[in-house]
Amino acid sequence: MDSIIHLENIIKTYFMGSNSLTVLKGLSLDIYRNEYVALMGPSGSGKSTLMNIIGCLDTPSEGTYILNGSDVSKMSDDDLAEVRNKEIGFVFQQFNLLPRLTAAENVALPLVYAGISKKERTDRAMEALNKVGLSERSHHKPNEMSGGQIQRVAIARALVNNPSILLADEPTGNLDSKTSVEVMEIFGKIQESGNTVVLVTHEEDIAGYAKRVVRLRDGVIESDNVKTPIHSFS
Repeated sequence: MDSIIHLENIIKTYFMGSNSLTVLKGLSLDIYRNEYVALMGPSGSGKSTLMNIIGCLDTPSEGTYILNGSDVSKMSDDDLAEVRNKEIGFVFQQFNLLPRLTAAENVALPLVYAGISKKERTDRAMEALNKVGLSERSHHKPNEMSGGQIQRVAIARALVNNPSILLADEPTGNLDSKTSVEVMEIFGKIQESGNTVVLVTHEEDIAGYAKRVVRLRDGVIESDNVKTPIHSFS
């Protein structure tokens, strides 16, 4: 199988004055195309650091990270930003939408930075909103939508660049149970349509939507299980 994420002997150490803290301790992991993986672990396990490295928001102190065929372990910040914009769609707990922009304008924002024409931006934003079932709310601003709708707009924004990987950090953390189910079903459909989905969560029921659960503890992988998801999307 073709791994889209290849992490080999990843070490991450933070330095604070004369003190050092090693958060990831020689971690190796392969994630394959079209997988749906949940990263889990208690506070301090290293899962947030691992997510930042996978998302090219940070670089390892040692080790190799091959993302979709490119070695990103030693890239400059500018090169990392370019890879991040092209390869990774982010969905965060806090939504991070701009309040004065409509749903369609928020979704199109990454395309503005990519220098894409206004017509194509609009077309692609509407296509992404359609994927999350929100095309009829395209002219609404965040304060005119529910929490679940806002998170769906954030998912559409993450999809608009056609990224190799969708990386979701506690995506249901600010949502009620019913809305969480709706949002997780959208992730399932996205994965079934061909995307690789990596989900960071501390909630067992949310991890239950993934097809593989990688558990971290003290900076290493404690367990790595492929399973039949608890929830089905058909």
